[in-house]
Amino acid sequence: MPRKAQYDVTQVLDQAMDVLLEHGYHGSVMDEIIARTDFNRRGFYIEFSSKQNFLYLVLERYQQIKLAPIIAHLNDSHGLRAIEHFFEQYIRLVKGKGCLLINCITELGFDDARIREMGRHYLDNLQFSFIGCLERALQHGEIRRDVQLEATALQLTCYVQGFAVNGILAANTDELKLATQALLGPLATGP
Repeated sequence: MPRKAQYDVTQVLDQAMDVLLEHGYHGSVMDEIIARTDFNRRGFYIEFSSKQNFLYLVLERYQQIKLAPIIAHLNDSHGLRAIEHFFEQYIRLVKGKGCLLINCITELGFDDARIREMGRHYLDNLQFSFIGCLERALQHGEIRRDVQLEATALQLTCYVQGFAVNGILAANTDELKLATQALLGPLATGP
C-alpha cells in the first residue's frame, strides 16, 4: 500500500516562489529550494521529476494565486477605473522583487518554448482585458473618442512588463504610480 505524502504540494509551490523571485531560476540551487520548502531531494524528484518541471508548476501556481486575482478586475471590463485598480495592485505585487513570470520570460524565454508560451498567453490575455476595459471606458465617455483602443492596450501591456522589471529596482512605488498617472491621464476626457 502506498504511503501518504507528508507534504502539501501547493504549499511547496508557494514557498518556492520566494526562492525563485530572490535568485531567478539559474540562481536557485536545489539545496536552498529543498531547505526552504521542507522537502527532501528524493521526494522532490519523485513528485516533480526535474527542476524545470517544478518551475512550470510554480509558474502556473503563481499565475493562479498572484496574477489571476489582479486581472479579474480587468475581466469585468469596468472601464478606466479597472485599469487604474489593476496597476495599483500590480505595483504592490512587483515592488522590490518583480513579477516571477516576467522574470522567467526574461531569463529563460529565448531557450524555453514552454516559458515563452506561458508568457505569450498571459500577455495576450492581459491585452484583451485592457481592450475590454477601454471599450467600456469609451462607451461611458471616460476616455477620448480618438484613442486607438488596440494600440493603447498594447502600450499598457508593455508598461506591465516594464513595471515588472522596474519593480525590482524601484526603492518605492511613487515613480510607478506617477508613470501610471502619466500613461492614463491623457486618455481621459476633460474635467
